[in-house]
Amino acid sequence: MIVSLVYRAARNLLSVPAMLLRRDAAKDAELLVLRHENAVLRRQLTAPVRYEPADRLWFAVLSSLIPRRRWAKVFPVTPGTLLAWHRRLIARKWDCSKRRGRPGRPPTTSAVKALVLRPAKENPRWGCHRIQGELVRLGHPIGATTVWEILTAAGIDPAPRRGGPTWREFLTAQAEGVIACDFVHIDLVDLRRVYALVFLEHGTRRLHITGVTAHPTGPWAVQQARSLAVELGVRLDSLCFLIRDRDAKYTASFDVVFEAEDMEVIKTPPRAPRANAHCERVVVGTRSAPCRLSCCWMPPHPATERR
Repeated sequence: MIVSLVYRAARNLLSVPAMLLRRDAAKDAELLVLRHENAVLRRQLTAPVRYEPADRLWFAVLSSLIPRRRWAKVFPVTPGTLLAWHRRLIARKWDCSKRRGRPGRPPTTSAVKALVLRPAKENPRWGCHRIQGELVRLGHPIGATTVWEILTAAGIDPAPRRGGPTWREFLTAQAEGVIACDFVHIDLVDLRRVYALVFLEHGTRRLHITGVTAHPTGPWAVQQARSLAVELGVRLDSLCFLIRDRDAKYTASFDVVFEAEDMEVIKTPPRAPRANAHCERVVVGTRSAPCRLSCCWMPPHPATERR
């Protein structure tokens, strides 16, 4: 009886390692089946396998449980790829970029940018230092470098020239108060040449032809100036400047007619038609083909022929 019990106990004890061995063999066989199935599936793929972040995380974690010499046979990627995934996993753990604030100085508000651009547009000759000083006076502390960057981003020169305005800038700013004059010559069909004195208002582009003559003189030009003053009437009060060239027919009496109306006579430089470009353009237009035809066939009026 005792021998039988000992035999049974010994048999049961010896069966435990066998079961453990069979269990390991079953696991190994299952792993071999899965690896073979994985190889078969890979042969059927036409494009490389793309792993999701969760797959990379799983491979990176399992790599710590497998000896490195076995990585090339176990994992479907190279050992270098596994190490790279592991480095990304560690870097993501210690990544605090989302909790960090914006580096550098705080951005300039849109209201302050508007305050910088407004004086720059209204005063083209102001630089960044002048604008910065004016804003400090208004209670807006801002650096000159910040003003420079705002003006540059808006396409405005932060350091404009310090000289006077150009002729174009002057005419644009004073267009409503500027009138220009010039002589126009037209050849008639009988080969006679007549001259007309024209005045051009820069603000409205209104053209005044005060008279036509074959022999323009200084007194005749003075009479045309007086006729223009009568024609304009109260509108003459809004004019401040008269632009003319240095023709000898513009005498001192001619200038007195306009100076009496508190207007300043501006003489263009010698041989500089571009200084009176608007009126010169009208002169070119009056000598164009349609205007020449109308003048050629128009009989001279006795009242316009003065000497």
